[in-house]
Amino acid sequence: MDALLDPSLEPHGDLPNTPLAVAVIAFLLGTVFAAGLGILIWPPGYWWAGRELGFYICSWAVFHWSEFAVTAGWNRTRLTVDSFLLNNFAEYHYAHGVALGEYFLEKWFWPGMKRHWRLSVLGMGITLCGQALRSLSMVHAANNFSHVVVTRRTRGHELVTTGVYAWMRHPSYAGFFYWALGTQVAMLSPVSFVGFWITMYWFFSRRVRVEERFLMFFFGEEYKLYRSRVGSGVPFIR
Repeated sequence: MDALLDPSLEPHGDLPNTPLAVAVIAFLLGTVFAAGLGILIWPPGYWWAGRELGFYICSWAVFHWSEFAVTAGWNRTRLTVDSFLLNNFAEYHYAHGVALGEYFLEKWFWPGMKRHWRLSVLGMGITLCGQALRSLSMVHAANNFSHVVVTRRTRGHELVTTGVYAWMRHPSYAGFFYWALGTQVAMLSPVSFVGFWITMYWFFSRRVRVEERFLMFFFGEEYKLYRSRVGSGVPFIR
């Protein structure tokens, strides 16, 4: 539990850090997933209930459940109710709200925009690949992974440069980036696609800059050499 000595790794949201809260959240995410899966496989015939919406709902539920599940399996020293990432920054939830709003508006006024099934399937594939990359990076980093920027080096903290980290310095960020963009391609929502891209670039460019400042402090020349030969993995962020 040495990692939890860092106050930045303690629960910081309004959700109670209890087994009951975890059970309720997991149950609700499962319910949301089941609803999305039903729309994806057996569309009920309502004007708004397209398969792309069902996939979006499923992918959202799987993302948040997997964040907690992977942390529970490979990084228990940092496991809290916050690991679901449901108390993410407000802009994240606003973005999803805007994406759903765009979907319903276009589905009602311009239903033809939602009939490019091949493009939607491509987006689904991008989403699944992004999710796989995100989860794989968390598994490989194990106790060296944190959902928050770590501001001090704890005992056992190592620089991971193997596996997916041999291809990119920040595969978890890259995975989330492609996951989010993939959902908007799957939803056939061009406005939200552009909005997600801009928002995530703005967020990750700042996040990477702050995080790497601490990594340089923790690992010095070792990280400098690693950074010189491996890209971040996030488009347009070196």
